[in-house]
Amino acid sequence: MQTLNLPLKRTAIAVWLFSQSFATGTVHADERESLEKLRATTTNLIELLVQEGVLSKQKADALLQKAAADAKASQDARHGTQQAELRDDVKNEVSKAMDEKTVRVQYIPQHVKQAMREEIEHDVMEKLNYKAGERLGVPEWIDRISFHGDIRLRGQADEFPGDNDDFQVLSADPTRAMNLNNSSEERRRARLRARLAADVHINDWLSGGIQFVTGQLTTPVTPNQTEGMAQGKYVFGLDRAFLQAKLTDWATVAGGRFGNPFMYTDMLWDPDLAFDGLAVSFTPKINSRWSSFTTIGAFPIEEVESSSINKAKDKWLYSAQTGLKWTADNKSSAKIAVAYHDFTHVEGRPNPVTGEGFYDDTAPSWRQRGNNTFDINEFNGGNTIIGLASKFELVNLMAQVDLMNFDPVHVTFTGDYVRNIGFDQQEILRRTGNLYKKENEAYNFRVDVGNNSFMGPYVQNVMPHEWQVSLGYKHIEADAVLDGFTDSNFRLGGTDAKGWYVYGNYAIDKNAWISGRYMSADTVSGRPFSVDVLLIDLNARF
Repeated sequence: MQTLNLPLKRTAIAVWLFSQSFATGTVHADERESLEKLRATTTNLIELLVQEGVLSKQKADALLQKAAADAKASQDARHGTQQAELRDDVKNEVSKAMDEKTVRVQYIPQHVKQAMREEIEHDVMEKLNYKAGERLGVPEWIDRISFHGDIRLRGQADEFPGDNDDFQVLSADPTRAMNLNNSSEERRRARLRARLAADVHINDWLSGGIQFVTGQLTTPVTPNQTEGMAQGKYVFGLDRAFLQAKLTDWATVAGGRFGNPFMYTDMLWDPDLAFDGLAVSFTPKINSRWSSFTTIGAFPIEEVESSSINKAKDKWLYSAQTGLKWTADNKSSAKIAVAYHDFTHVEGRPNPVTGEGFYDDTAPSWRQRGNNTFDINEFNGGNTIIGLASKFELVNLMAQVDLMNFDPVHVTFTGDYVRNIGFDQQEILRRTGNLYKKENEAYNFRVDVGNNSFMGPYVQNVMPHEWQVSLGYKHIEADAVLDGFTDSNFRLGGTDAKGWYVYGNYAIDKNAWISGRYMSADTVSGRPFSVDVLLIDLNARF
């Protein structure tokens, strides 16, 4: 038995070694060579046992085949286990990377998806155009200029009630000259506005822009051109030309002629009013929810060439506004701002009784109607020249709450209050000889419901079937704000006005929408002059 056990043990060891030598598919390269040697040694050992008669040739072949099959099965099992472990490891690493790098969004509104798609397309096309420019030899600066514009076709109806004073009486009163040509006859007009602008990217910190617009050269607040073949060519003038420097991520400086840099409503500033001068804006972020904004600026209103026979001074506006913004997790927000606007040398000064026109240029040529006024030549018997009675130093408080609970529908509440602290009844009496009632406050309240694509003077990226409706009320006393810069549509422009307004917008297609506005305004304290204004617009942006 002992002589038989030794060959059997050798046989068993040889078969086990042979089976292990077949499982080389899962080992490292540095172990593969030694295993190949082991396989060869084991095969030689089995052949030697056959030669010595311990194993028959058939049994040896069967052992070799079985060992190879077992080794393959073991290899497949280990390979499957390793593949499963590898897949699990990959899944874990991918999940970890996604958790670290990915912002999870439960729901993305359709209009946001569309905006993201358009932005990606724009970036891709910019890169393609740049490469095409390299191939075609197009100048590099072309890629740094982008053009945009819009056209608005308007139908306007002005309705006057029968109890208005005659326009000649309204305009002839020097204490509140209304600057009117009609106060009783209904008026229908076809009007249009066209704007063409270019934004210029100069380098990483400096940009700029220019804009041409239709309108009248004698007023700063309306770009509307009344249609009529007999008037010849439309006026198309330069309305924006500015440079803007980005000092930091939260500080910019703009100079030239640019859009309104402040948070505002049309109670104080007409949306089409351009600002000339210099504005510095700061928008530091306090934390993830709170941010602040501050703007200071100096803006020339009218340059006067003073001399020994012209004692009027340059008219300027010096302004500062600061505010806070809070943003919730669902993107609802609340803003509050306080501003101070100091208009210098805008008040009129009477000419001397000797007849010289020293102060003729204190009269504003850009006046609309509503402010208290007086005749600059009242004491010398000269031609009537209308000047402003009050000085204007405005304190403006504004708040806005934008609710996103029904995203993409916004529900926005806006409140605006202003007081002219420059109104001084006794100072006006000494300067003009007239006593005026103190009427120096104004307020505006408005509710907007719908998509916010229509907010602001420049509508952006309107998508089909977007909509918005608005309801508001204004009350603007005579000397609360400068009548020359307030909304040009409400009571046909100016102050001493109160009433309701309703707005509506609906997008009939991408970047094409219709809008309607109805404003019913009455006089606050002056002579009777009420107007109902209806505006129907077709707008297209490109």
